[in-house]
Amino acid sequence: MSAPAPDPEPLSPGLYIVATPIGNLGDITLRAIDILRRCDGVACEDTRVTGKLLKHLGISRPLWRYDDHSEPRDRERLVDSMATRSVALVSDAGTPLVSDPGYRLVNDARAQGVPVTVIPGASAAIAGLTVSGMPNDRFLFAGFLPGKDKARRETLEELAGIDATLVFYETAPRLLKSLAQIEQSLPNRDIAVARELTKMHEECRRGLAAGLIAWFEAHPPKGEIVLLVGPPPETTASGDDVDRLLLDAMQSEKPSRAAALVAKQTGRERSALYGRALELREK
Repeated sequence: MSAPAPDPEPLSPGLYIVATPIGNLGDITLRAIDILRRCDGVACEDTRVTGKLLKHLGISRPLWRYDDHSEPRDRERLVDSMATRSVALVSDAGTPLVSDPGYRLVNDARAQGVPVTVIPGASAAIAGLTVSGMPNDRFLFAGFLPGKDKARRETLEELAGIDATLVFYETAPRLLKSLAQIEQSLPNRDIAVARELTKMHEECRRGLAAGLIAWFEAHPPKGEIVLLVGPPPETTASGDDVDRLLLDAMQSEKPSRAAALVAKQTGRERSALYGRALELREK
């Protein structure tokens, strides 16, 4: 009869930031499994979600809920416990702190001199960027787009001039509204919609906003979505082109707003475009 396997050696006290799969459970790393097996407890967004993962891995550890609704005193107690205990921080899926709660916990732990260790792994943003084939030499991760129409428009207009691929997280019910606003605020941009990454129904569609809107109107999306918007197209707009764009924009917008929109389309100075818009209005 073989001897029982020895208990795993406990970890040193501290905070361990552990990435978990974004869908396919096979994407858990060997190091993440080792940390989860050896830690004193796991701080997680939803104990039910993390409990299923640990059960799949054959691991039993205390689970402590930690999310955006946790009180400051809960965070203080958790950090204090790290003086003598090893705590693994996980999100429901992917890398903690990427559009997930946790940065306050990490900051407080560092402020208290608690060792912080990262165990990297899956990230939906990076997975979406790589599978889409969008330009990735420069990219900006901007989290979730706002749910309100005005805030969504203002966010996209603020980011329109950035010469990089924009990476957002989005929900299925809001995808069509976001695509429609991108069509208006960031016209003629290459867009990719990466959906259900690493899962059975993984899908990545790429094109202009109008085509993607037509597709997802006919095929309502489901699941988790990474929405990517390509960098601004290079422009060589002539003076006549700029005047036409300004006149078109002023059909529905004030000169200041028209100048802002054309500046994002052409890369020209907003102040100069505003002056030209006033001249065209007088004519």
